Order: sequence, then C-alpha cells, then structure tokens
Amino acid sequence: MTAVAVIGAGPAGLMAAEVLAQGGARVTVYDAMPSAGRKFLMAGRGGLNLTHSEPLPQFMARYREAAPKLQAAIEAFSPDGLRAWSEALGEPTFVGTSGRVFPKAFKASPLLRAWLRRLDAAGVRFAFRHRWTGWDGEGRLQFQTPDGARAIAAGATVLALGGASWPRLGSDGAWVDYLAARGVAISKLRPANSGFTVAWSDVFRDRFEGQPLKGVALTVGAHTVRGEAMITRSGIEGGAIYALSAELREAVLGIGQARLSIALRPDLDAAALTTRLSGTRGKQSLANFLRKAAQLSPVGIGLMQEAAIASGRTLAALSPAELAQLVNAIPVQLTGVAPIDRAISTAGGIAFDELDADFMIRKLPGVFAAGEMLDWEAPTGGYLLQASFATGAAAGRGVLAWLAQSLKS
Repeated sequence: MTAVAVIGAGPAGLMAAEVLAQGGARVTVYDAMPSAGRKFLMAGRGGLNLTHSEPLPQFMARYREAAPKLQAAIEAFSPDGLRAWSEALGEPTFVGTSGRVFPKAFKASPLLRAWLRRLDAAGVRFAFRHRWTGWDGEGRLQFQTPDGARAIAAGATVLALGGASWPRLGSDGAWVDYLAARGVAISKLRPANSGFTVAWSDVFRDRFEGQPLKGVALTVGAHTVRGEAMITRSGIEGGAIYALSAELREAVLGIGQARLSIALRPDLDAAALTTRLSGTRGKQSLANFLRKAAQLSPVGIGLMQEAAIASGRTLAALSPAELAQLVNAIPVQLTGVAPIDRAISTAGGIAFDELDADFMIRKLPGVFAAGEMLDWEAPTGGYLLQASFATGAAAGRGVLAWLAQSLKS
C-alpha cells in the first residue's frame, strides 16, 4: 500500500483521507493543531450549516467565476450526497426555513466524533502538532513538531491547509510562501464573508452596538441581497453583508470606500410609505411616529438619523416623501474591510490554472490541493463547507487515479 500524506485535518483533508482509505491507500493526516476539525467545530457553534437545498444551477451560481472549476467536484459529491453521507454517520439532516441544511443535532461535535471513529476504523492515522514547513532537498515533507524537525517521505500528498482566516485554529496562510517558492501562482489571500468598518457617530455606536437589522435589503451597485445584518462598534457585519462581501471588498480595496444602500421596508414602495408618513404626528416624538407609522425599529430610525445628519439636515426637516425615500435608501459609507483573521473565510488562493482536472498541482506531480487553499469564495449558507467537502473528495479520487497510473507506468 502506498503511503499518502494529507496535510490539514479540516473538512477537505478529512474527506480526502476517507476517499483515499476506501481506495486502499495508507493514509496519515498531519495537522498543526492538537486535534482535528478545530475550525469545523467553530463553524458549528451556532448550528452547523452543512449545505443548501436550492437547485444545483442556483447553488453553483454562488461560486461566481469559480463555478465552472468546481462544477464537476460538486456534482460528484453533491448537496444530496453530503446529506446522505451525514446520515450514514448517524447524523440525519433537515432543511431549515431559509433552505439551509443542518444536522438534526444542530452542532458539529457529534458528526465529527462519528467521522473520526470511521476514519480510525478505516486505518487512517493522525499526527497532530505537526506544522508543515515545505519540502527538504530530497523532496520529503518537512514538519516542525514538539520533538523538533521531522522529514516524511510520501507517495502522494493532499494539501488541505485552509485559507488565512481564524489563524488561531490553524488556517494561517503560511503555505503561500512554500508553494510560491516552487513557482505556483497564487492569488493574494483576502478576507471573505467579513465585516466592514463604518465611521458611526459616538451616539449611534454607543446606543446600537450589537443591534440586528432584520428583514432588510442591502444593495451595492447592481447587487441586492435580502436578509439580516448586525451593527458593530466599528461597523457592520452579518449574513446579508457577507453575501455582498466580494463586491464591497473590491470597492473598498480599489477606491478606499464602498457605498451601501439599506432598505428597511423593502416590501413597501415609496408611495405606500409616503401615505403612511403623511399622517398627523400629534404629540408623538418623530421616533415614535416612525416606529408606529412605518413599523421601523429603533436601530433603523437611528440609521436614518445618521444619514440625515451626514447630509447636513435633520429627520424632522424632511417631508413625508423624503422620509419615505430615505427609509428604503439609507446610504452607508464603508471605509474599510475587517482584518482577514476576523473573516469567516478567505478569497484568493492557488489559481485553478495551476491544477489539472484531478486537483493535482501541475508543477508538483503527486501533490494535490483542496478546500479553501484554492482560488474560490462563496457566501455563508452551506456553500463553503460543500465545496470543501467536494474538493477534498475530488483530490482523494485524483490521488488514487494518479497512483494507479504510476503503477502502470
């Protein structure tokens, strides 16, 4: 049996190890952390979103320009396939109201424990506290361990080291330099599914930090997303922001800022809002009037006040028609991107042109790559894990095919 090294004990690496073990390879998984699946467990803290139930054409569109490169891998290990895999591990899944797919246990730890038991039964070995540091002069894998440097010879290698978000959980992007030194083209790692900074006033920041914006529509350029966002002390984050993070990030990095438009009542048009806001206010404060007449939350009204002040006016000075227009077009200027180590995931990575159809790095025969190391990004909602699982499985199959071909030749 050929010895195969899998470097990285996240979803992509573990899935590659499973496919390899099933194919008869002798597999050792190496990871810098003391245990497997650290980031996977973190992702499951709020309910493990494994994948999404939407039809595959819409699903694939979430990967934008990388979709054609990921299509075959995701078709081979599809959302339905991932659900069946989870159920086979004793963790059946369900579809939430948003179409997202979760294990019924709603957390990652039972699934990970069952998975590790199955990998152990299949003969997969683990070597933790092994930090990969590239190759030595003889082509062996180099690791830094608590007992010093160690060199390992492997018949093939799967790299599944993640991106550069959550470095304390093992994904620190250190691998970029090792591959770049071998001539592998790598798109710069950038934060994805990240928050953005906004210069809130002290009054707004102190009052509304941590407050959610629910049922809003966010627009940047031609892109609009419905969902939720959260006001933070330094800016704004949340699911709807993450869905637009690629456009927002590129604007901020390109021209230093991005203009986000927030619609608080996206299901009401300007005429309907104007009618509601043309009523008699009486002795009510403006905030109470807006809350009752347009069903606006305090944080939404606060956003309107921020926008009015920034324009040199006050809310009280706006006509009903102007208030109605502002309700569904609150301008928010984003001034920066949250640091990459605060992002949920990473954009950038190994260029797909560097890989063959089996996810082998062309310049490094026998070395395959999977997961967030590759140059793709997707919003939260199950797409991140799905592509990590699917490319891990594809890399595992690629190794088996390459080894079989090597034996023939």
